[in-house]
Amino acid sequence: QLRLVESGGGLVQPGGSLRLSCAASGFTLDAYAIGWFRQAPGKEREGVSCISSSGGSTYYADSVKGRFTISRDNAKNTVYLQMNSLKSEDTAVYYCAARTLGVCAGFRGFDSWGQGTQVTVSS
Repeated sequence: QLRLVESGGGLVQPGGSLRLSCAASGFTLDAYAIGWFRQAPGKEREGVSCISSSGGSTYYADSVKGRFTISRDNAKNTVYLQMNSLKSEDTAVYYCAARTLGVCAGFRGFDSWGQGTQVTVSS
């Protein structure tokens, strides 16, 4: 079924932290690049971060660089997004997606998508 399920979202105060998880079923993640995307109300979906299949290369949008960290544990079939120093502007639904070829450039060519998890940053 090539299913991805996000978890870990919630309500957090500005400056706080959350860790999102992306768990796969129906396939193993070791051959796939995994990207995190987000969509805020009234805005287009944007790429946030991506990690290559091996975990050797990572990419971040300028808006989150230095605050977010992507990682993967292929043995657990899971990819994580650690979000620190959260801002109100980070409020969005966050999605993970898999790319058949294990590279990330351009946040393009992602084949399978999760349903998303809501992140709300507010005091």
